[in-house]
Amino acid sequence: MKSGLKANGVKKKLVSALIVTLFLPGFCMTPATFAVSYPAQLYHQEVRHDKFVKGDTVYLFHSGTEDVRKAIHVNDTLAVYRTSPSCEVSPVGIIRIMSFVGETYIKGEVFAGEIKPDDIAKTKAASCLVISAGICDH
Repeated sequence: MKSGLKANGVKKKLVSALIVTLFLPGFCMTPATFAVSYPAQLYHQEVRHDKFVKGDTVYLFHSGTEDVRKAIHVNDTLAVYRTSPSCEVSPVGIIRIMSFVGETYIKGEVFAGEIKPDDIAKTKAASCLVISAGICDH
């Protein structure tokens, strides 16, 4: 009889320890852990634009860090460069920044040149990738 009680006591301690182990991390998490950031309502187009010319709207992808927001502002102009297969970098145009879209996208307008997806728009402190995308209607 005593060994049966002893076994039940051990089982209760194991179950209690298991419950504490499973639920304790949930109680220790800060509210910031549960914060949700919804992505911008952009979609990558199935049919890629071959090129963007003066007056066209383009979207740029960036890292989403605070450094980018400090380096790039609305109405700034960014030089756009293309890297050739032989790794030569050449200037191909200029984009004027219109707005930030979500945490990792920027909407711009081609100010000069002929820009293609995968070109790089640069300032002294930040770089962005030109993408073939559009804004969702909903």
